[in-house]
Amino acid sequence: VSMWQEAMRGRRYLLDRSENATAKQKSTDWLYESYYCMSQQHPLIVFLLLIVMGACLALLAVFFASGLDIEDHVAFVITVPTALAIFLTIFILVCIESIFKKLLRIFSLVIWGCLVAMGYLFMFFGGIICPWDQVSFFLFIIFVVYTMLPFSMRDAIIASVLTSSSHTIVLSICLSTTTVIMEHLVWQILANIIIFICGNMAGAYHKHLMELALKQTYQDTCNCIKSPIKLEFEKRQQERLLLSLLPAHIARVMKAEIIQRLKGPNCGQVENTNNFHNLYVQRHTNVSILYADIVGFTRLASDCSPGELVHMLNELFGKFDQIAKENECMRIKILGDCYYCVSGLPESLPNHAKNCVKMGLDMCEAIKKVRDATGVDINMRVGVHSGNVLCGVIGLQKWQYDVWSHDVTLANHMEAGGVPGRVHITSVTLEHLNGSYKVEDGDGQNRDPYLKEHGVITYLVINPKGEKRSPQHHFRPRQTLDGAKMRASVRMTRYLESWGAAKPFAHLHHRDSMTTENGKINTADVPMGQYHFQRRSERTKSQKKRFEEELNERMIRTIDGINSQKQWLKSEDIQRISLFFHNKTLEKEESNSTTLPAFKYYVTCACLIFFCIFVVQILVLPKTPVLGISFGVAFILLSFILLICFAGHLMQCSKTASTSWLWILRSSGILANKPWPRITLTMTTTALILIMAVFNMFFLDDSVSSPVPVFNTSNETLYYSNGQALRFLEKNNFYLPYFIYSCILGLISCSVFLRINYELKMIIMMTAVAGYNIIILQTHASVLDEYSKFLYKTEILDRPGVLKDLKTMGSVSLFIFFVTLLVLARQNEYYCRLDFLWKNKFKKECEEIETMENLNRVLLENVLPAHVAEHFLARNWKNEDLYHQSYDLVCVMFASIPDFKEFYTESDVNKEGLECLRLLNEIIADFDELLSKPKFSGVEKIKTIGSTYMAATGLNASPGPEYTQEHDRQYMHIGTMVEFAFALVGKLDVIN
Repeated sequence: VSMWQEAMRGRRYLLDRSENATAKQKSTDWLYESYYCMSQQHPLIVFLLLIVMGACLALLAVFFASGLDIEDHVAFVITVPTALAIFLTIFILVCIESIFKKLLRIFSLVIWGCLVAMGYLFMFFGGIICPWDQVSFFLFIIFVVYTMLPFSMRDAIIASVLTSSSHTIVLSICLSTTTVIMEHLVWQILANIIIFICGNMAGAYHKHLMELALKQTYQDTCNCIKSPIKLEFEKRQQERLLLSLLPAHIARVMKAEIIQRLKGPNCGQVENTNNFHNLYVQRHTNVSILYADIVGFTRLASDCSPGELVHMLNELFGKFDQIAKENECMRIKILGDCYYCVSGLPESLPNHAKNCVKMGLDMCEAIKKVRDATGVDINMRVGVHSGNVLCGVIGLQKWQYDVWSHDVTLANHMEAGGVPGRVHITSVTLEHLNGSYKVEDGDGQNRDPYLKEHGVITYLVINPKGEKRSPQHHFRPRQTLDGAKMRASVRMTRYLESWGAAKPFAHLHHRDSMTTENGKINTADVPMGQYHFQRRSERTKSQKKRFEEELNERMIRTIDGINSQKQWLKSEDIQRISLFFHNKTLEKEESNSTTLPAFKYYVTCACLIFFCIFVVQILVLPKTPVLGISFGVAFILLSFILLICFAGHLMQCSKTASTSWLWILRSSGILANKPWPRITLTMTTTALILIMAVFNMFFLDDSVSSPVPVFNTSNETLYYSNGQALRFLEKNNFYLPYFIYSCILGLISCSVFLRINYELKMIIMMTAVAGYNIIILQTHASVLDEYSKFLYKTEILDRPGVLKDLKTMGSVSLFIFFVTLLVLARQNEYYCRLDFLWKNKFKKECEEIETMENLNRVLLENVLPAHVAEHFLARNWKNEDLYHQSYDLVCVMFASIPDFKEFYTESDVNKEGLECLRLLNEIIADFDELLSKPKFSGVEKIKTIGSTYMAATGLNASPGPEYTQEHDRQYMHIGTMVEFAFALVGKLDVIN
């Protein structure tokens, strides 16, 4: 079982407890800790182990190359290979991620303990103990505890303080009890303390900034994982919404046109070369059309409240939609209590007539069950005809898929001339049935003049179930006391709730949480029965839980993909070595868009490190004029740089700022927003600190050549452990190691500029290390050798151990710190660039999500009034309720074109009526264009029914002061509707 499967079990346990905020916080912390572990802690501890193993190998190589006697340095020969074996073992175990995850804290403690033990072994063996002994090694331990070992900030502080304080105490005790008494011992111990304080400060600062940056990256990662889930949902929602309005073959074309309209007129949209609007109408042959009407529903509806009426209709027509789906029929439209559909669209079906007849029988059966169960006197009248249709969408607003043809008109009259409870068919439909159903004469000509005028022979289908029905299949209402007192509409509504029809636009609910465990939109979780608040809230919680699980699973997959090797593998976005983006545009955008308000704090931390270097050198160096002048000039320059960096803050504090200081204020803003000034200032600051670390080393010739007494005044003789005496006047250049430590602090000052390009830091540090090594190994090698001879002149050991020798210790320490700081700089650069990629990706996905949301809104508002669309788009559980609203003062207009029925013909000349519909499309489109005028903003198009245009005003009126101040203003919208009606007439005149 992999560790992530175990992690998921732990995660699911947390999710089971996610009812309270504490558990949610724990789950978030768990995910962040996993992300932190795999993105930062794991690669850094791997790099640290590689560095210390490389250092051990380098020390062994230097030891054997220098020709030191193994018998004199047995402790070193045992310690380094043992430590190498331990680190190698830990390295192998750390590379197994499951073990690393479990034993993270143990590995950290073992590495820290091994390093500290190595430091003390190097201190006590290989030569005499000096006040500066292993300061660089312990400084390395302190720095990596903060930056590379997976300790928390509190644990890192404790470990670092223990490391530094133990070194200081142990060294002080050893030097106080030995016969070796060196001058300025107190000053050297104080200098060590300052170096350790500086290392703690720089390490803690680095860790704090990295944790802040990582939290931001983690947040961006979460956003980028959430956005595809949301984008997928928006796309599916948009597809479902569009396909609930229009068939796929028309929806695709119209969707592309809407997207072009949302993007603007100049985004590759092909300009229409003719003077007509686009016509989305197609002709289909061999289809069957069904019209159905609920008999007795008008009388029942008059007894209902608006809410009851809407609820009842939704349950009834929801059931009819289910029946239509089962019988391969496409519902076209609902007109009041009239329902009509077509079989054979959009793809032709050989059994289209059977489908429609079967659907009609099922509808009659469903209504019969309602009538038997509730005692409400309603029935179903169904008419079916087979033929050809023109189907599609006309107009510019409130699209509704519709069908037109003479066969559609005939099917409508078949319903009107039908019999309640029966399916009324024409002879054409009967031929397509091929004897599947028994029929009897329909006599439709006697009930409808249109059928009589056109000589249509009709039949009534005999329901096969009616012949086989047994008594127990009949439903009878329960005649309880409460049932007898209930209104018919209430009884019917309660019964219909048991059908559990879906609510309109139910797939729009809980936009952020309607995903299943596999990332697909949930369709099974629809309201059933009476929708109480408790059930709604339980369903919402389950949806949120599924969304959390989906998010966390994706987050875990992302964390699982992060490992220490990934940043070194080939990437489509980032180059392996230089970390530049492959995309030059992206690289330019990253360099120009990176604002760095924290840059002033980088400079501040570097200045504090410089101050520590100054204190260290003041404590141990001879007090010369050059020392004071050089540091005085450096302080002035760094103070000026700090002034530029903090000018913005200073100007805000001082309200009366002189105009002569405005250029400094502008410089402060430029530093925060422009990369090149920051790079220049970074190079200036770091170069100044790096130079000052060794500057005074070149001005100590006099002090080096002059003898320095071991004791302050007396002529006492100093005895070493071998009993030989040393005269009191010798060259004691005890400050030389502190130049090396100053160089190391100078290198650390480069690392505090976290968001500066790592190639630049590499060049600066490489130049510094090369220069320092030239000084240590060439220009001042003789000085260091003389100091070593001074220390070991009367010792049994002719030469000190590897890390007791100043030249070797200096070069090795500088190289180890250089590699460590370079790894940290690259690690930081990699995740900064990765963060930029996440943000860039998130920005693009947000734009795409916004486009999808706008498209969904346009589609929905093209079907519903804006305020009704907002009801279904609102992120609120209340939008599960059906929308209904009662208005007292509404003006409704039906504008018909009566001559269009005579104008409409079907012949080869007009493409079987298609060109007639093109004219109707132009008329309706011109009517729709009037709605965009400000004065008609209160007019709401309802629908088009054939060639009739239906609109209303007063639907967007809400009770408020503006409607209660003057009584006449309540009726102003009626005047608007009259103006709109005249405008329609004017448009028609223009077309004529």
